[in-house]
Amino acid sequence: MLLTTHLKNRHLILASGSPRRQQFLKDLGLEFEIRTKEIRETYPAELSGAEIAVYLAKAKAEAYKEELKPGEILITGDTIVCQNDLVFNKPKNKEEAITMLQQLSGKEHQVISSACLSSTEKTVSFYDKTSVFFKDLSITEINFYIDQYQPFDKAGAYGIQEWIGKIGIHRIEGSFYNVMGMPVNKVYKALSEF
Repeated sequence: MLLTTHLKNRHLILASGSPRRQQFLKDLGLEFEIRTKEIRETYPAELSGAEIAVYLAKAKAEAYKEELKPGEILITGDTIVCQNDLVFNKPKNKEEAITMLQQLSGKEHQVISSACLSSTEKTVSFYDKTSVFFKDLSITEINFYIDQYQPFDKAGAYGIQEWIGKIGIHRIEGSFYNVMGMPVNKVYKALSEF
């Protein structure tokens, strides 16, 4: 059964201003409302990797809990970039973006995207992990990318679908869409079982 048929009596809400996450739901043929709030993306220091991504998706869902009505399904999510025990959030400025890309250059890192589906009856959260392998990036390439694409809204200071991904990423293991910010196949499956 198609998801649109399964969800016909449900009202989907995407709690994200991300154009990429919005496009993913449109690509699945879903109708949804967008609601956004300013939410501080902080987490307990003892968390690591996937725990951080899931914690943040749940925390975002919690901010909408009181306003959810019967029949509504809220979708929240988060994406983090990890290299060993280091977590790369969104860069605050160009210097931070340069530092991040230099640390990712020539090495492997993981992109973990989480999602949380909430209704008045239940909450389900999950994540997916993709390994990404960058070639050695020159400072000229890094500067060009940051100046042209302003990746300050992206964890790890890059978008795989942009110029840097096309010239700099030579291999991934896992879902491409997960690196773009949503474990789409898992969201589809979770919605179809919700």
